[in-house]
Amino acid sequence: MDVFGDLRRMNKRQIYYQVLNFAMIVSSALMIWKGLIVITGSESPIVVVLSGSMEPAFHRGDLLFLTNFQEDPIRAGEIVVFKVEGRDIPIVHRVIKIHEKENGNIKFLTKGDNNEVDDRGLYKEGQNWLEKKDVVGRARGFLPYVGMVTIIMNDYPKFKYALLAVMGAYVLLKRES
Repeated sequence: MDVFGDLRRMNKRQIYYQVLNFAMIVSSALMIWKGLIVITGSESPIVVVLSGSMEPAFHRGDLLFLTNFQEDPIRAGEIVVFKVEGRDIPIVHRVIKIHEKENGNIKFLTKGDNNEVDDRGLYKEGQNWLEKKDVVGRARGFLPYVGMVTIIMNDYPKFKYALLAVMGAYVLLKRES
């Protein structure tokens, strides 16, 4: 495959067309993502399970689909994805206890199905319960192992850049018949 030869054979109009085509693909993906955020009410409508803490329910690499509608009450047994202050990566665990105050405020405790103890050790210092504001979303469905691609790309950054380069080159150099 002669990449530079293909580039030399393209006239300026074809090159502009390919760059525009690539930009449209990227912007379409971003619009779909933003649309999913609006439809699901979650800042991150799709997440990948990064550890085995939820086995056997979910395995490392499973892709979860989330919703986060504020009017839905959080219930014990529900699987939530939450963020803890001071940690960048959201955590996928099950709600094991609900603590409801008289004023209607709800606090809850989580635990990974495959963990021995609850998550109080994961919460920020002095925090014993999570609140609704900590929730990114609730698991509504999943695709097994589809997220392994994401895990591989994070574990091997050179692979990620090589894959992105090949995909970008393909989109830019592919000629329309």
